[in-house]
Amino acid sequence: MTVLVLLGALALAIGGCACVVWAERGGPRWARVVASVTLAVGELLRRSRKNRRRSLNRNSGDG
Repeated sequence: MTVLVLLGALALAIGGCACVVWAERGGPRWARVVASVTLAVGELLRRSRKNRRRSLNRNSGDG
């Protein structure tokens, strides 16, 4: 079951990346929407990772 979930997530990531490339080349409206969502989710993940690292650095310095 876990393998299926991971494969699904991988398929979504690859599909999102393909839509980003297609939208850059002037693809249909739905591809541009999927590309926007993909880029927004990527940015959210990047920010959450930065915030988590900052939080860990603050907590480790308290000792």
